[in-house]
Amino acid sequence: MTDNDFFRNHDIVQIGIIVADIEKAAQAYANLFGFEKPDCVTTEPLEQAQTSYHGRPTEARAKLAFFQFNNTTIELIEPIGGPSTWKEFLDARGPGMHHIAFNVKDTDRQIALLEGMGAKLVQQGRWTTGSGGRYAYLEDVPNVPVVLELLESF
Repeated sequence: MTDNDFFRNHDIVQIGIIVADIEKAAQAYANLFGFEKPDCVTTEPLEQAQTSYHGRPTEARAKLAFFQFNNTTIELIEPIGGPSTWKEFLDARGPGMHHIAFNVKDTDRQIALLEGMGAKLVQQGRWTTGSGGRYAYLEDVPNVPVVLELLESF
């Protein structure tokens, strides 16, 4: 697989937006999209999520709200808890678009491919709801000012 094949072979499934107040933001987006305001959920604690940030375990958590469109989900993220890519983004830039997410298989292989393109792994973890899965955030892709997220369901 060449560098560009990664993007041709994976669908964009999510756009992540960092917000300062999940309840206010969820209502504002619900009004904009003509949806019911979604329930807000909190990510799992370190013991379950196994979250690491810059290679170290972190108590980082977030409140999330999701808007499902045909092929893409808009994810609102309010950072809470310890250090995270979400909190770093909010502190440095304020609310705004944080990431573009792709469904992948073999996350480690995909991380290595993106690192070969200049990306840096900044945060990763797991979720246990549903079938469970793993996520990884990569940033610093040369000339690309957005984080890339890899999502792998088990």
